[in-house]
Amino acid sequence: MRPLLIVLLISVFAIVSIAADDHFDVRQHLSTVTRYGAVKDFVNTSYVPVKIPDQCTPIHLNLVARHGTRSPTKKRIKEMEKLADRLQLLLSEAKDANKVPAWLKTWQSPWKGKRTGGELIKKGEEELYDMALRIRERFPDLLGDEYHPDVYPIKATQIPRASASAVAFGTGFFSQRGSLGPGRHRAFSVTSENRASDLVLRFFESCQNYKGVVIVISQEHLVHSSYLLVSVKKEYRKGQEPAVSKLKEPLLDEITSALVKRYELNFNRQDTASLWFLCKQEASLLDITDQSCALFKPSEVALLEWTDDLEVFLLKGYGQSINYRMGVPLLRDVIQSMDQAIQAKEEKHAPGSYEKARLRFAHAETVVPFTCLLGLFLDGTEFQKIQREEPLELPPKPNQPRNWRGSVVAPFAGNNILVLYSCPAEDSSSKYFVQVLHNEQPIPMPGCGNSDFCPFEVFKEKIVGPHMKHDYNALCNSKPGPQVKKPQTSKFSQFFSWLLGNSDIGSSNKPELALKLVAEFL
Repeated sequence: MRPLLIVLLISVFAIVSIAADDHFDVRQHLSTVTRYGAVKDFVNTSYVPVKIPDQCTPIHLNLVARHGTRSPTKKRIKEMEKLADRLQLLLSEAKDANKVPAWLKTWQSPWKGKRTGGELIKKGEEELYDMALRIRERFPDLLGDEYHPDVYPIKATQIPRASASAVAFGTGFFSQRGSLGPGRHRAFSVTSENRASDLVLRFFESCQNYKGVVIVISQEHLVHSSYLLVSVKKEYRKGQEPAVSKLKEPLLDEITSALVKRYELNFNRQDTASLWFLCKQEASLLDITDQSCALFKPSEVALLEWTDDLEVFLLKGYGQSINYRMGVPLLRDVIQSMDQAIQAKEEKHAPGSYEKARLRFAHAETVVPFTCLLGLFLDGTEFQKIQREEPLELPPKPNQPRNWRGSVVAPFAGNNILVLYSCPAEDSSSKYFVQVLHNEQPIPMPGCGNSDFCPFEVFKEKIVGPHMKHDYNALCNSKPGPQVKKPQTSKFSQFFSWLLGNSDIGSSNKPELALKLVAEFL
């Protein structure tokens, strides 16, 4: 009887697993390469948004948005052409042609021969255009004034895909309000600062200490000990492989072994990384999910997504305080616009004489730090930690719940919207409130009691205030402290093998071995 029961249980689990895989949409698991439409309706079901009182009216809107879906960069296009040549070589050495997917035998890069890259594609234009229509419909009171660039300033970085995103958004935002063409469009202004001195939207470009940052991975969340310091070369943003890529190596090796066994092709680690990149491009840009993406099992996609999310966390997010502290000029710009809107309201300025919305279009390197400055995607204890500038635990591996997902934090066209409301003071001590939307959805702020609707004074004191003590020049251009030399690759890989759970060094019964390994780094 028992063997039969075991067989039945295995069958049930297999059926459940297959059903789960059938509902797995890889397009929602591409980290920051995820298209906006795949995740914009993501809602935290455990959170109930605040119902905005009917008597409250929006008086100002701030938008910080990433550019829309773009084509691969020239560097990546070359990588795809090299992958095509590499696959032909692997196919010539194939042990069993029957195990090779049919598409792989004739695959050529969709971008073969293309000499330009990185531009906004049609899907990206539509993302921003449609978003503008939704925002306009949601906040009609904010669009009641006649257009003027001082009333609706639109700012973008000098990178073409960002400025093109601004144009796509503006085309939708001001449609039916002009006299141009059947859509009654109108001309509007988009301004940009020099990319080398744009401290509001490209603060990362001028932050010298960020370019030479020392990444601190907290040992507290591993064995409650000291910190491991890993030096990153100053020029890593210009093409050098960041040290955190070492995080991926043990996992890539594991998945590579599975691919070799599955298809009997002699894949190496770089092949797996390139195929994962191809999967992200095919699924996000071309809606192709049955080729390179189908090479990986859903569980493998989840792990690859996690490594990408980890890199975003460490290099752009909460992994190091300088990642987001350098975004203070942007945060200050947002608060200044709100203060000015309140002043105009209090002084009863005439309609059309003051700003109603400040619309900004930039990059993941802008949106992610700004998201962190607001303290989003944290629980209460984590928020207190970043206020004290203490390191956070790394996002847990798949099959464990985690808040930090690149596909949600900063997909293509990912955005934060801060809406300033004026409310009657009879029922509250506050007259002005801030609502925060992430990807157009209300999101709880740990700094405001996990509410998405926060009194402006509390917002400034609890969320903004702690960041305002940091001066950009002091943070970014002062002489950094001493760095620790990067350890030998073998030891480095050994440590991250332990970090990724591929070693029993860090198990609860062997903490002294883990501490010994860390000591070798320090």
